[in-house]
Amino acid sequence: MDSSKDSVYIQLMATDGESDSLHAPVPYSPPPETQRLIDELYREEIIEARQMPPEEKILAGQRLFEAACRMTLAGIRNQFPEASEERCLEIFRQRLELQRRLEERE
Repeated sequence: MDSSKDSVYIQLMATDGESDSLHAPVPYSPPPETQRLIDELYREEIIEARQMPPEEKILAGQRLFEAACRMTLAGIRNQFPEASEERCLEIFRQRLELQRRLEERE
């Protein structure tokens, strides 16, 4: 992985709440030893995925989707703490529909 291409941008925010004191995003790359560890873990995941039988890949995909749904719902609950579970699910469905429409336009 080329860390110069894969750098992440971090938005620095003012602690005083003043929007005019926001800073421009600054590039961030982890320290070299951390990047090596990230790269090694990624390689291991790729090797494991390539060795996985097709039926396990399908199950892994389903588990990933379900985990993403749980995380999205948790984010919705955090964003709208007063919302009922029914309302959170409605917002979730709206987001899925929006994503579907965006993918259709591509």
